[in-house]
Amino acid sequence: MHRRHLLSAAALALLAASGAAQAQEAYPSKPIRFIVPYPPGGPTDLMARLLQPELQQRLGVTIVIENRGGAGGNVGTAEVARQAPADGYTLLLAASGPMAVNQSLFKSLSYSPLTDLVPVIQLSSFPLVLEVHPSLGIKTVKEFLALTGKPGEGLSFASAGSGTPQHLAGEIYNKAVGAKLSHIPYRGAGPALNDLLGGQVKVMFDVLGSSLPHINSGKLVPLAVTSAQRSPALPNVPTLAESGLANFEVTAWHGIAMRAGTPAAHVQKLNSTLQAIFKEPAFRKKWEQLGTPVVAGSAESFGQLIRTESVRLGRVVRESGATAD
Repeated sequence: MHRRHLLSAAALALLAASGAAQAQEAYPSKPIRFIVPYPPGGPTDLMARLLQPELQQRLGVTIVIENRGGAGGNVGTAEVARQAPADGYTLLLAASGPMAVNQSLFKSLSYSPLTDLVPVIQLSSFPLVLEVHPSLGIKTVKEFLALTGKPGEGLSFASAGSGTPQHLAGEIYNKAVGAKLSHIPYRGAGPALNDLLGGQVKVMFDVLGSSLPHINSGKLVPLAVTSAQRSPALPNVPTLAESGLANFEVTAWHGIAMRAGTPAAHVQKLNSTLQAIFKEPAFRKKWEQLGTPVVAGSAESFGQLIRTESVRLGRVVRESGATAD
């Protein structure tokens, strides 16, 4: 009996030691999935691909980018929120559409951005640019207002999908000026931008970073930016507010999130690693060339942004009458 008690105690000690070893296992210790809820080529995808090698070097593991586009970012976001293990090995490139807009735009979502996901860090705050194809022959917001005010003009605007900032900006414009621009949703900003460049669609409110090279080359004509202040990347392009649309402000922000329940230590490890990356002058310069300032902060500050923007953008959606297609 005494011997059996000794064996049981030894077995329990081994189990406890094994559990402690697993708990202390270095994180991360295996490849990490990085879910981008949009197709390749858009600004969200570009951010992930700029971060990928930096994270791999600092974390010492492979980072695998997976594009999961569809439903205005809902498909990829839901995959992380509802299907991924809460172990820190699946990251989400969290965008303002599926994180703060879509819960008001869609009749129902399969996930809750406020309860099913945990914020890690904010990455960006992009202005949008109202841009047109050169074939329209206009260069100012005044000319655009005159054009879109004509009955039966039949102009359409492209977006990265229902619920994206590009979509919302167009709907806000329609309501502000009484225009009837038709919305054409695409499966991501990349395909939408391709059709704009090809002239199949004439108008787009796009994230500045992805359109800037085409603006600089003369392939697209910028009319105004949607931020409160002019963009340093386009200092001669006015804001929509300056152009007569008072209080018109729409920005696209992004961050990284993981499934709720992920150990806090893993969240903190990723946040501190990303903070270190953004402190590197060479990387900061590359990041700012995307068209956004560096806004990396705490996980808590990103969470507060999500909560605040959910309320603000939800109100904008209701007032604009926008709905998912």
